[in-house]
Amino acid sequence: MIKAIDRLFKRLSATYGADWERSLGATPEIDAKSVWAHELEQFKGSLRRVAWALENLPERCPNVIAFKNLCRQAPAPEEVALPAPKADPARVAAELAKLGHIRATAAVAVAGRLDWAKKILSSPEGRTPTVIRMAKEAMGSV
Repeated sequence: MIKAIDRLFKRLSATYGADWERSLGATPEIDAKSVWAHELEQFKGSLRRVAWALENLPERCPNVIAFKNLCRQAPAPEEVALPAPKADPARVAAELAKLGHIRATAAVAVAGRLDWAKKILSSPEGRTPTVIRMAKEAMGSV
């Protein structure tokens, strides 16, 4: 991390010039680097965030807290996903065949859930047009 801080200080010095020197004030450089190293320690495994911050420096010379906040704003890296594997049609058919009894049971359950619609449509007298329409729609969805 020390090499990274040395390079960071050189870059900030070259970018901000006298403003950088004034920002350090009378603090010995080794002490300033120690503070920066401590504050930026959390980015040790993610120097891309520091690099991003260096590419997006503000117009005014940042202190260590402002620079750390800038590092936090770095976008997350884009993760490239592998394409999904193609399904083997034979295996899909075999697995669906194992589920045949579930599909049959589900069909019976769905038919049973529509008993209300069948009852309404078999004797629509006294039913509102909306109820009749809902029953027709339910039956049409099977």
